[in-house]
Amino acid sequence: MFEVIALGVGDAFSTRHHGSSFLLSEAGFILAVDCPADYRKTLQDASAANGRQISAEDISHMLITHVHGDHMNGLEGLALYKQRFEKKRLRLALTPEVHAVIWDQRLAAGIGLRWENGRAQKLGFEDFFEHLPLSWDGENKIGPFRVRLRRTRHMVPASALLVQAGGRSFGYSCDTVFDPELIRFLEPADLIFHEVGAGGPHTTYAELASLPESLRRKMRLIHYPDDFTPPDGALALLQEGETLAV
Repeated sequence: MFEVIALGVGDAFSTRHHGSSFLLSEAGFILAVDCPADYRKTLQDASAANGRQISAEDISHMLITHVHGDHMNGLEGLALYKQRFEKKRLRLALTPEVHAVIWDQRLAAGIGLRWENGRAQKLGFEDFFEHLPLSWDGENKIGPFRVRLRRTRHMVPASALLVQAGGRSFGYSCDTVFDPELIRFLEPADLIFHEVGAGGPHTTYAELASLPESLRRKMRLIHYPDDFTPPDGALALLQEGETLAV
């Protein structure tokens, strides 16, 4: 049995919640999934909510599902913090599509130069990160976790997750329109986090509420708008700081 610790549950426009992100914890090993803005504050607030102290120093392995800002805007600050104060690199698990753009198009402008001894020094991805390549085919081993990926139907390449450890499994939809094939991919999981939004590039509540009760019972909603309230009791909202045993 392993645990999933919810850090943030909000969508890209939330002012009430942190961006959607969580930790997978098994036997002292933590795999962080996604890195919203103000990530150290996100960890601090989750710690206050669940009574368990979690800090940036506890984060050594991170998986980034896609390059939309609400899922990775905290990565620049986290990488700098770990390099400057911990003298460590973050082990970063990325699909080929994310790895191809995350440095040149997202991070280099902010942390690609360092001012030292009166001179500007050029830095690269490897100065901050140890790359853990993710494959779309088969299983990816990260610590005690075996991770399978599935592409979602979204605006940029994004990966849903099916994670196994200790004979139990956890599924995460990532950002996606409603996709019956993705639901079938996630269905074997003992616990599922599925996004919900107002449609467009996201899944509506009505679509998820139409699923069988046996599936809805093990599902928690994430990535929801500030003004969202389930119109019935068909599905439960994930709460920030909530810790769930898989």
